Amino acid sequence: MSDEKRLPPLNGLRAFAAAGRHLSFRAAADELGVTQGAVAQQVRGLEDHLGLRLFLREPRGLAFTEEGRAYHAAVARAFSGLAEATTALRAAPSRVTISVTPTFASKWLIPRLAEFTGAHPDIDLRITATERISSFHADGIDLAVRQGRPPFGASLRADRLFPQAVIAVCAPHLVADRALPLDAAALADMTLLHDTHDLWPAFIDAAFGRDPGQPRALRFNQTTLSLDAALAGQGIALASGFLVRRDLDAGRLVQPIDCVLAGGQDFHLLSPRQGVSQAALRVRDWLLSAAGDDRL
Repeated sequence: MSDEKRLPPLNGLRAFAAAGRHLSFRAAADELGVTQGAVAQQVRGLEDHLGLRLFLREPRGLAFTEEGRAYHAAVARAFSGLAEATTALRAAPSRVTISVTPTFASKWLIPRLAEFTGAHPDIDLRITATERISSFHADGIDLAVRQGRPPFGASLRADRLFPQAVIAVCAPHLVADRALPLDAAALADMTLLHDTHDLWPAFIDAAFGRDPGQPRALRFNQTTLSLDAALAGQGIALASGFLVRRDLDAGRLVQPIDCVLAGGQDFHLLSPRQGVSQAALRVRDWLLSAAGDDRL
């Protein structure tokens, strides 16, 4: 006979364990969410299965028989082991912290989070959006996305996500009555939205080879703010093409100048060369795959 067939009914064991903890059928019923009669019946069934009495039914409650006391200790240990094994099986999701710039977070990463969580529901991804340089060890960072030129340090692995390929964008209604692409004279009548990268001089030189004068300007300390202003029709902003691809595809933005400025400040995914968790490696692989799909 197999071990499973020699085991008593599980419901009977649960009722016995609860009744033994409280020495009361009523308290056991409250714990298990069943009736007092159901607990008493399950315990009687267990006693019949075993062929011995586990409790003495006394006027003031229950008392263990000698066999019942020893059996209850063994059953309690077994249920405790099952609870511990279940807790270990349902361990908290692996946590991965990634540091990215605010623009990368809002314009590229956040729109893809549903895709990530659907593919990796067991990973608790934490996003820190900042322009400052983060310390992997001191700040508890597992991965980081930054613009720059390699090398980033001997202890870091750098994978290029996207090249810095800068284009001009604006809201469609801003140029609805103008011929596109804009020439230098038309650009002089527009408002240019600047960020801390200050790429407009280089972009204008690449597009027209001459200074169009002094267009009006609005200045922001983050690229994401200049892009929000462009979406609101406040002027023309500059950004790497991958950051605005969704807005261009959806028709929320248009490209009013036929120029792409290639720079050396590419977007890289940084990770320590040693001590990277398996969860962080999975996030890194997903980011590289998603970026590769966007470059196609």
